[in-house]
Amino acid sequence: MTTLPVRANMKILVVDDDPDLRDLLREYLSRHGFSVAVMHDGDGLAARLERERPALIVLDLMMPKVDGLTALRDLRARNDDVPVILLTARSDEIDRIVGLEIGADDYLGKPFSPRELLARINAVLRRRKMPDAAVPEQRENYTFGPFVLDFRSRTLTRDAQLLTLSDGEYGLLRLLVNHAMQVLSRERIIELLYGADSDVNDRGIDVQIWRLRRLLDEDAQSPRFIQTVRGRGYIFVPDGQRADMVTG
Repeated sequence: MTTLPVRANMKILVVDDDPDLRDLLREYLSRHGFSVAVMHDGDGLAARLERERPALIVLDLMMPKVDGLTALRDLRARNDDVPVILLTARSDEIDRIVGLEIGADDYLGKPFSPRELLARINAVLRRRKMPDAAVPEQRENYTFGPFVLDFRSRTLTRDAQLLTLSDGEYGLLRLLVNHAMQVLSRERIIELLYGADSDVNDRGIDVQIWRLRRLLDEDAQSPRFIQTVRGRGYIFVPDGQRADMVTG
């Protein structure tokens, strides 16, 4: 008999207007060790979170009354950093992109396999946990551009203004800073952050890179500090030079 992972204290909140899907996910995720709660739309989500805190929210985009994007935008406006995976049946990528921009951790298109959702949930929770990044470091602050990365308080400021970072985003930024001017492939980043046997996927890294770029640059499409080296990976360039000029 297979022993299931112990997740007795991990609650997943499924917010979807499809009762059949809610029942399916409640049964499937419960069989894999999660405690599962459900809501039929985003109305009252903020109040629900004040009463109980899930480890992660599975949030449908298309719902009556309060849709997923509106609910997610309200959460992030209140600085609520609970992990969120969006579900969408829409073929248009605009809603997915907007969802990621306003703070979703991942997205999954309908129809989908519950097994794939489970893998995404585990990957997001693993990225958010970042146990090694949670330990404050006794080292001097790192300054680049208008930013200061404080390793003791694990915070990032821009012109003395505190910016919001998840544990996963802080851990990734710290890794990039520690390897400044070195090209790191997605696979190498995953290995350094989560270990060689991790099931975190490339897209999870891309999402966090995207979020960091939006914090660090006015135009995330033309990043100054976290640059892409085509075919090789990412490089942190503290003085904002072009990566192709410093890597050859």
